[in-house]
Order: sequence, then structure tokens, then C-alpha cells
Amino acid sequence: MNVRILGQSGIAVSPMAVGCWAFGGGSYWGNQSQRDVDAVVARALDRGVNLFDTAEMYNAGDSERALGRALGPRRQQAVICSKVSPDNAYRHELIRHCEQSLLRLGTDYLDVYMLHWPINHTAIKHFTSDPQKLAHPPTIGEAMEAMTALRRQGKIRSIGLSNFGARQMREALETGARIDANEMPYNIFSRAIEAEIQPFCVAHEVALICSMALQQGVLAGIYQTADQVPMNQAHSRHYRNERGGGTSRHGEAGAEAEMFEALGHLRRVAAGAGITLPQLAIAWTLSRTGVASTLVGSRTVQELDENLRAASLALAPDVVAEIDRISQPVLDALGSNPDYYESAENTRIY
Repeated sequence: MNVRILGQSGIAVSPMAVGCWAFGGGSYWGNQSQRDVDAVVARALDRGVNLFDTAEMYNAGDSERALGRALGPRRQQAVICSKVSPDNAYRHELIRHCEQSLLRLGTDYLDVYMLHWPINHTAIKHFTSDPQKLAHPPTIGEAMEAMTALRRQGKIRSIGLSNFGARQMREALETGARIDANEMPYNIFSRAIEAEIQPFCVAHEVALICSMALQQGVLAGIYQTADQVPMNQAHSRHYRNERGGGTSRHGEAGAEAEMFEALGHLRRVAAGAGITLPQLAIAWTLSRTGVASTLVGSRTVQELDENLRAASLALAPDVVAEIDRISQPVLDALGSNPDYYESAENTRIY
């Protein structure tokens, strides 16, 4: 499998990565057996997939534990990316949380360590209700200072960000830290980063790692209508606010009609190219400028094998242009706010 380099780090990653949010099981994705995790991780490594993305908050640390057990003696073949929550970004607390992630993963270094969300009140309140942290949050300066110290100590190889807008990335870079990656939602139905974030990343040699490649199952072709989408996966701005059953915060009308109409056209494009809808979606994301890798949550070996073909697909320029045209109404409806769970007024990303 061809590899791509993360920013200025020299770290080579596979264009398709394994998203590990479901590893360890939990309320959001449901049960996940360690046997399946072991099988997916082994097959991924055998097929040249080396990037595995997890976080301290995924299933209360169980995602990291499950990934560490699955890698076992093959850890050196993997590029592990984990993330620290913004409420834990005080200098000494961040270092301690990194060390806890290392213990859960059973390794003495992380390849990429990311600040999971920008440091602002709206972001932090989703991680903690501690009045002290809400009143006196950490600063981006101390977070980047801690990350840089960890890199000097050899505990991490590269510094990354997740869900950072152009202004927030600029503030992080102005601390003097070398930042090699920004992880952002990006897929055919989530194109907001094209307005500012993607150009900024390209200009500053910050690689894009893309999440939600299949829009939580929609671009996998699992659902025919918005009514079929589980409530806990229908609280993004793609859906009308009421769809989330009280969990939605954005207060917007969504883009359900535009999204599911486009889905029918995308199925025809995929059939015409002789590939599946999820393969089309993954290949489209990997064709975009500045993208180093895209995360795909493969819960079984069968899902992984189907998705892997997309990593080596090269879509014709006219196919890419057609996909852009088909998805433009969704982009128009959702706008350029890259926070898919908050309104433009409350966005955590700017």
C-alpha cells in the first residue's frame, strides 16, 4: 500500500486508517468483542494498514486497552494516534494523561498525540462540569509546551490537533510547536473544511487525517431514509434538530432531503465505476488535496477487506467532479461551519 507522510514528521502512514472508537465496546457503538478487534488489527497490519486512531475518552479508555492488546508484539509495525481531552490540557495534567494512555496501550511511546478539541468553553463543557476548569481553562500555550516536552522525552513522536479551525491552528503554531496533523470530519456530505481549514493545512504543511469517512453509516449505504438512522447517530447538523430525540444541540433544519437524494445519485455513480458506495466515498476523500489518511471504522474483517480496496482506487477526474456536483446541495444546506454538532453561533471550531 502506498504511504503518505504526516506533515514534517517523516512518519509514513497508510492512506486508510483504522478508527478505533468502537474498540472495547460502549454505549455509542454497542458491544465489540476483543476477538474481532484482534482479527481486524491483525488483518490491517497484514494488508499494509498501519495507522490506528484512538483517544483517552473512547469508551473510558477501553479503546486504548483493546488496541494495545490486539497489537501485542506487532506494536512496532503500527502508527498509534491517541488524543487528550481539552479539559486535561494543563501542562502537568496533560503529561500525566499521556503517561496513562501509554499504560493502557502497553507501549512506551505514541506516534501521534493530539489535543482532541480546541480549548474553549463550549468544547470543554462537553468533557467536564468542574467549575474550576470551566472558569480557568488551560491555555493553548501550556498545552503545546507540554506536547513539545513529551516529544523531547521520546514519549511522543509527533504533535497533532483534532477539530481545530484555521484561527485556532494559527494560535497553536504561533507557540512555536511543530504541528504535523489536524484530524477533521471530511467526507462527501461533510465538506465544510474546504472553505478555510483545508487551504490553511496545505499552506502550513499540516496533514489532514479525516474522520467520519462514511458519515456514520450513511455513505456505507446502510440507511435508505433518515427515519432508519439510530437516534444517537442522528444528532449532527445533517439531520433536523428534532431527529436527535433531545440530544441535538444545533437547532437547525438539517439537510436530510438533500443528503438522501444525493445518495441515490452516488449509488449510480458507484455502480457505473464498478465499485461499492463505501469504496466510492473513501476513494473520494483520499483524492482530496492535503489528505494523508482517512479513518474507517471496520468492526469485522469482512468490513475491513471491503473498505481496503478503496485505498488503492484512483477515481477519474470526471467522477470526482460529478461527486462534487451531486453533493453541492448538501454543502449549500450545511454551510461552512465545520462543527457538525453545534450551530454557527456556538461553534467550537473557528
